[in-house]
Amino acid sequence: MPSKLEVRTVNVTRYVTPLREGGSLPAIAEADDGFMYVLKFRGAGQGIKALIAELIGGEIARALGIKVPEIVFALLDTAFGRTEPDEEIQDLLKASVGMNLALHYLSGAITFDPAVTTLDARLASQIVWLDSLLMNVDRTPRNTNMLIWHKELWLIDHGATLYFHHNWQNWKEQAQKPFAQIKDHVLLPQASQLEEVDAAFRPVLTEERIRAIVDLLPDEWLSTDLEEASVAERRQVYADFLITRIASSPIFVKEAQHARKILI
Repeated sequence: MPSKLEVRTVNVTRYVTPLREGGSLPAIAEADDGFMYVLKFRGAGQGIKALIAELIGGEIARALGIKVPEIVFALLDTAFGRTEPDEEIQDLLKASVGMNLALHYLSGAITFDPAVTTLDARLASQIVWLDSLLMNVDRTPRNTNMLIWHKELWLIDHGATLYFHHNWQNWKEQAQKPFAQIKDHVLLPQASQLEEVDAAFRPVLTEERIRAIVDLLPDEWLSTDLEEASVAERRQVYADFLITRIASSPIFVKEAQHARKILI
């Protein structure tokens, strides 16, 4: 493993189209490297914490060998939104000047449909384990947040994870909690190899690797709404939360196995 991970930075050059209605209004945009990206805005309803969760969740998935589109930092210039006719989008662009997050746009990808595609038990178990670790409330039959691209499964959208960071004070307690919402996970019925995956994944997510992923977070994302914690202290809490949660993985594995028994 490299001692220091890196995320590329691109400049957004063109707003193409909003992806869907809703609070976050992500968009397809073009950058100065010539590629198209799904752009997640710092000025959206969920704010910078959604971008932090997206980066950490996506890079942990990548470290575990699960396919995730490349994640980049996307710089938005102050002049960018001036020609946008839609007032809501213009307000969003104005509120998002600076460092945003974007994922490589998988052109032609289709939404994963469990009625059409059945995953093998190993991959299903890997994703259920990941989402139990991250406390991901957003991989349900209603909204799978998975794509099929070139006949392979890709994970997207980890912004609704790590919700402990909405209440910093009890992060230690949150780190060792089971994840009850795993009962709603779209892949839980296929996830019959959770113990094997747990044994394989825990050695991969070393303290060194977790700290390298958390170190990717830009200081400016950690310096908003500081209250009593400094940037360094916040970075430390993210790392400590994840390290503690990985060490406590039998707790969330048992919860997932219990939920699966009830389901099947």
